[in-house]
Amino acid sequence: MSRIGTDELRDAVLDEGSFVSWDSTPIAVSAGESYTRELAEAHAASGRDESVLTGEGQVFGRRVAVVVCEFDFLAGSIGVAAAERITVAIERATAERLPLLASPCSGGTRMQEGTVAFLQMVKIAAAVNLHKQAHLPYLVYLRHPTTGGVFASWGSLGHVTFAQPGALIGFLGPRVYEQLYGEPFPPDVQTAENLQRHGVVDAVVPLDELRGILDRALTVVADDPGPAPEPPAGTEPLPDIPAWDSVLASRRPDRPGVRHLLRHGCTDQVLLSGTGQGEAATMLLALARFAGQPAVLLGQQRVIGGLVGPAALREARRGMSLAAGLRLPLVLVIDTAGPALSVEAEQDGLAGQIAHCLAELVTLDTPTVSVLLGQGSGGPALAMVPADRVLSALHGWLAPLPPEGASAIVFRDTAHAAELSADQGVRSADLLASGIVDAVVPEHPDAADEPVEFSERLSAAIAAELHALRAMPDRMATRLRRYRNIGLR
Repeated sequence: MSRIGTDELRDAVLDEGSFVSWDSTPIAVSAGESYTRELAEAHAASGRDESVLTGEGQVFGRRVAVVVCEFDFLAGSIGVAAAERITVAIERATAERLPLLASPCSGGTRMQEGTVAFLQMVKIAAAVNLHKQAHLPYLVYLRHPTTGGVFASWGSLGHVTFAQPGALIGFLGPRVYEQLYGEPFPPDVQTAENLQRHGVVDAVVPLDELRGILDRALTVVADDPGPAPEPPAGTEPLPDIPAWDSVLASRRPDRPGVRHLLRHGCTDQVLLSGTGQGEAATMLLALARFAGQPAVLLGQQRVIGGLVGPAALREARRGMSLAAGLRLPLVLVIDTAGPALSVEAEQDGLAGQIAHCLAELVTLDTPTVSVLLGQGSGGPALAMVPADRVLSALHGWLAPLPPEGASAIVFRDTAHAAELSADQGVRSADLLASGIVDAVVPEHPDAADEPVEFSERLSAAIAAELHALRAMPDRMATRLRRYRNIGLR
């Protein structure tokens, strides 16, 4: 597995000639004769004075701060001098309000400096968290190899985390594991691709594609919103469609889902993966722009057996946290047949995850737009509803249970599903009348029959809401008052 050098990374990512070093002479550390000799040899071999390079450059004209490990200097290990250089650079990036790109490539803590070096990860992690608390982007590109305390601190704190294809990434290096336990570490576990599958890494990105994906990410997380979008066409009268017809339309296998919306209704898309907690889920998470309006997009995917379990809801909470941390609007797309009903879901805390999603969303300190794209069944749908503005596709619906389930409770059969769907007021027109939905996006006559046009129409409606919410005063108080009063009028 080849390593990406510091100069190679810098030249691939930054505008030509834009890099300016922030590095000063490394602080002196106490070192015995053997370690002093190692430092001198590392300097001669790498041409660097420490294991990390810091500075600033530009990505398509945007200023960004960079912190990059140099593996050829003592395996990119972090001691007191390197940690101080990193921390000073992060603090400067925060003070100058710059996005920060970090690219670890390290064996971890510098063993020659012992426990003192080990504790340096604390101040680096603190500096990163303060940078993020200032609502500034922190983007990470993990290079081969990244292990130990570096991976367990500033390498795992990114708002968004990319990784080099094939890179060895893990907490305990395989050589250390084998020496400690007398057997090889299981193969293909500590790889970028495996971690991406498990939601630890957002995307595996070759070096020649990194500049492009960083540009798209920065377009969403760092650039200003675009101008006001074109106002949507005039309001169409809602056709009087039976609720059961909408339920059936929402279940069409060719109905466009959130991925279709992302493909045909958005620009500058960056797909993210998982929760950052070692799991993948059926929830789509992405950075994107709707007609120039930046947002975090969180959507339930229409997949076979697409029931929502605890892992998907943990990913939803990551999306909420990401939007709040970057001060980006959050767009939530609801399209679920209901919760996963299983022993595993119960033991993994499904009810608790629904509760946390619900509570966190309704009190989230950023603009929010929810979209009933299709099926809106049960707790996982409710958990993504309470936004500042709620849109519904014409055939979107919302109910405590699928109509068949409600019929089973009330009539002890499923034959009354159509009747109950009408009685419960689940269709978009009823939700609009009850104040649960703010606007209905037309389908002509069914989104499955005009998927591209519908996705463009829905995207335009979302963009208009996002733009209007930016100027909305007392947004949180208005949202809380809205949900406090549903059903009381």
